[in-house]
Amino acid sequence: MDITIFGLGYVGCVGLGCLAEQGHNLTGVDIDKAKVDLINNEKATIVEKDIDELIKRNSKDKRITATTNSFEAVVNSEVAIICVGTPNDENGHLDMTYIYRVAKEIGEALKEKNEFYTVAIRSTVMPGTNKKVAEIIQKFSNKINGKDFAVVSNPEFMREGSAVADFFNPPYTILSSESEKGLGKMKMVYQSLNSEVIIAPIESAELIKFVNNSFHGLKVAFANEVGRICKSLGVNSINLMDLFTKDKILNISPYYFKPGFAYGGSCLPKDLKALNSIAHDKYINLPVLSSIEESNQAHIDYVLNLLISKNKKKIGFYGISFKAGTDDLRFSPALETVERLLGKGYDVKIYDKNVNLSRLMGKNKEYIYNKLPHINNLLMEDLEEFINSAEILVVVNKDNDIEELLSADLSNVQIIDLVRIIEENIIVTNYEGICW
Repeated sequence: MDITIFGLGYVGCVGLGCLAEQGHNLTGVDIDKAKVDLINNEKATIVEKDIDELIKRNSKDKRITATTNSFEAVVNSEVAIICVGTPNDENGHLDMTYIYRVAKEIGEALKEKNEFYTVAIRSTVMPGTNKKVAEIIQKFSNKINGKDFAVVSNPEFMREGSAVADFFNPPYTILSSESEKGLGKMKMVYQSLNSEVIIAPIESAELIKFVNNSFHGLKVAFANEVGRICKSLGVNSINLMDLFTKDKILNISPYYFKPGFAYGGSCLPKDLKALNSIAHDKYINLPVLSSIEESNQAHIDYVLNLLISKNKKKIGFYGISFKAGTDDLRFSPALETVERLLGKGYDVKIYDKNVNLSRLMGKNKEYIYNKLPHINNLLMEDLEEFINSAEILVVVNKDNDIEELLSADLSNVQIIDLVRIIEENIIVTNYEGICW
């Protein structure tokens, strides 16, 4: 396949060498003549393991060339991959100048081209870029998006130092477009890669790199904060974190990565507080660990303000325990929300099949009666009566009997969903999710 790569920096140079190694014919385009000359002299534009060899070998085999002439490159190719830089501006946003300039150049070239053309955005870009690039190309080409050309979001997942290996063995290949033809073309581009191809929504594809890299930064900061605590205690931090990462069921898993309500329960808040107390006693500053509780509290505040914004006084909570399938009320974020609503004069009712006041014992019983001494006046046992008593229904837990709730007549209540009871993107007029 004849492919043009715009931008001969890190992502572009690696893509140039790796795609040529897979048998494609590559033309690299850059406004920097020095980079173009390096490629045409069979040299890489970056320092990276194995890339020099790939560029040299495939240049000798006539599969790689470079130019400053974007028009000719587009006219003589069937796919363009945009890999130009998107640096931060002074406010922290990504500067999209180079992306939009390339889109204009592609559009001008497509004006003279009759074949269907696919444009893949490999650069890390702001949300909405796919649509904007399509609009720019359409404007300057007088061609129709989806009919004459396609724009495909195709984020990269390469680490400096192992970029070539990462290119050939990515965690997944993400493709996103409104055009099936464009998606098909990009599948052909990457057909030799050892990875799953995932067709994702465009908005998700545009945001995934931000989320990935932010989490990677969080992991580094987390590990370093743990390391500082360990050193102060004389604990081997390397052994500890090796032990931590061996748990693939909870620690290294998708389990806690579902947007929803705040955390609670008897263990997590207690242990987090204790770890921060150890750090405090040792005079260790832990910005990440010390801010987790603050972030969790902000999420509770967000739900409280969301409920208040609805301007309705009768609110029903379907579930009150900190997690489905339990009667543990300790540090339940829903319980705190109820307490604060009652303090503001709201009429609150609670329905939770797992919570039986006569069976509560020990610290759990002590906790609930300290927080809500009159909880017996708030609990209801009849589901239909509970629904009819509310103007807003807050779904806190997704228990096994959730189908009973969903089969009831909910037409007269505003639903605020904290646990995603509606899995698909179903439009419901009286429904609102907390994070979706």
